[in-house]
Amino acid sequence: MISPEQSAREQALVELVVASFDDTADPRLKELMRALVRHLHAFVREVRLGEAEWDAAIRFLGEAGRITNAQRQEFILLSDVLGISMQTVAVNNEAYRDATEATVFGPFFTEEAPFIPYGGDLSAAAPGQPCFVEGTVTDVDGSPIAGARLEVWEADEEGLYDVQYGDGRVAGRGYQLSDESGRYRFWGLTPTPYPIPADGPVGSLLAATGRSPMRASHLHFMVSAPGLRTLVTHIFVRGDELLDHDSVFGVKDSLVKDFVVHSASDPTPDGRNLGGRSWADVRFDIVLAPSSL
Repeated sequence: MISPEQSAREQALVELVVASFDDTADPRLKELMRALVRHLHAFVREVRLGEAEWDAAIRFLGEAGRITNAQRQEFILLSDVLGISMQTVAVNNEAYRDATEATVFGPFFTEEAPFIPYGGDLSAAAPGQPCFVEGTVTDVDGSPIAGARLEVWEADEEGLYDVQYGDGRVAGRGYQLSDESGRYRFWGLTPTPYPIPADGPVGSLLAATGRSPMRASHLHFMVSAPGLRTLVTHIFVRGDELLDHDSVFGVKDSLVKDFVVHSASDPTPDGRNLGGRSWADVRFDIVLAPSSL
């Protein structure tokens, strides 16, 4: 039981810190900092945070900073596993008619992906089952969007993105522009489950709390076009046993798609010779919301 005197002392500190931001010139920054202080102090007071626990939290954040580099963003991983990334996505992508739902960005996007021609292959010989991906990009009224930019990236069947190999390879990523009818098509890899990087502080946190680092099988998209809201999303493989246990809470029912597996003897949609390998295909029609929302 906390005495009234102790509670008043703690509340006085909250009010003092909140008031320290009264002269902040930027009104949005003032709102953010004052709310952050209130919520952080409320957490400390609710759980009666111990000094050793506070010190452990500081060490944890320091370790996250030290392991972060140009290829790995541990703070994005932390945001992801706490559901903050998905909550931010939800707040910033309000439902609008039948616009495609958004999900988390993830830590492995890069700005300099190669251009992939219509029907081209972005896998760049990365290991995995070939997968033919196609669809359309339209607005919510069904009008095709020509020239929409589709950035696509994925892990290989070893569960690694190209940037995780550290040898400069570029594979499993690229961008394409939709044609005059809003269509796109490319070859990639059939997505497979993989763990988020678990050799750092976030991985230790998951282990300590009995949580798995595994992500459900998925393929990343970022789609943009003038006058329309940029969409960051994935598609997921129907039947994946991890759909209900995705470590970053990224799965949405509307984004679960049928990846149809074909035998090596089945002809591919574009007549490509796959050298006797089995392959899969999936269709993903993308609907972009207006940017004015």
